[in-house]
Amino acid sequence: MDQQVIKRFLKRKVSVFGGLIIIMFILTAIFGPLVAPYDPLQQNLANSYKGISSDHLLGTDNLGRDTLSRLIYGARISLGISLASIGLALIIGVSLGVTAGYYGGRVDNLIMRFVDILLAFPGILLAIAIVAILGNGLVNTMIAVAIFSVPDFARIVRSSVISLKETEFIEACRAAGASDIRIITKHIIPNSLSPLIVQATLMLGTAILIASGLSFLGLGVQPPNPEWGAMLSQGRELLRSSPLVAIAPGAAITFVVLSFSLVGDGLRDALDPKLKN
Repeated sequence: MDQQVIKRFLKRKVSVFGGLIIIMFILTAIFGPLVAPYDPLQQNLANSYKGISSDHLLGTDNLGRDTLSRLIYGARISLGISLASIGLALIIGVSLGVTAGYYGGRVDNLIMRFVDILLAFPGILLAIAIVAILGNGLVNTMIAVAIFSVPDFARIVRSSVISLKETEFIEACRAAGASDIRIITKHIIPNSLSPLIVQATLMLGTAILIASGLSFLGLGVQPPNPEWGAMLSQGRELLRSSPLVAIAPGAAITFVVLSFSLVGDGLRDALDPKLKN
């Protein structure tokens, strides 16, 4: 990013605030084992349903596990799912979008009809169907979220490629004898990065939301792993006896997903070519 883009982004205080929350989220995920006061899987039935105290800042659940420690370790799982699934979706979506947009014709029709099939299903239902086929677990949750995210990246890249491939500098590259692979990797993809960056930022939050939803339904990451959606599912049964067990992961999901949306909006405005002048 150039300095003008950074300056435009910093002018949006709400987006900067969202960025600070994301930085805290990432640091918590990285240094979780160093700051978590307890083992997130350690059970102590004598401490079940403890409220806020100096020993347990967010109380304990029905098995006596420290809620704060589980929340901190849950950030690692959520961040891992989000980065891995969106990274995989980027690779697949960009490959499909570039191929469809650059070569056009039957190739474009075949790829985009496949993308349309994926788009025909509501997002969460598509993810549920994929997990139902593959089975529960962390890896299958990542795959489901990645497949759910592919159509958005494919359509964005295809639109950018269609608008770029007939421009004069691409024609000059062809006239100079550049291969299709070189044109795509050296010219088309780099010039399509701005919308991809914005979409990837927005989808990072969506990935956390979808993964948490799957775990909440019992289809994603399975207990006793301290994943936020699974924690929220367990905590809903403890709302009267220990409400923080449900409130804490719910608030974490809300703030992190909202922060990714705020940062994505800020990047969209900062990278908008219409604002460069």
